[in-house]
Amino acid sequence: MVSIDEFRKLALSFPDATEEPHFEKTSFRINKKIFATFDEKNNHAVLKLNEIDQSVFCASSEKIFYPIPNKWGTQGWTIVELLRVRPEMFEDAFNTFV
Repeated sequence: MVSIDEFRKLALSFPDATEEPHFEKTSFRINKKIFATFDEKNNHAVLKLNEIDQSVFCASSEKIFYPIPNKWGTQGWTIVELLRVRPEMFEDAFNTFV
């Protein structure tokens, strides 16, 4: 399980990362581009992964990582179930941004 505080700390650890509202969610951005969001209502995160990383994470844990079920999902936007994901696995997904 990953808490919002752990999520926030990890997201803001990237150089120049900022936290800003995005509709009903919280977004995390670098140079004004969103790389992750947090949906408090559904307790999940959405990460922008490249296609290869998305397929690896989704294949390894399809109940934890899965593409957004629309065109955004085909572009790498991936839902992460924060109540189910192990902190190490979540950090591994975030480290794909580096």
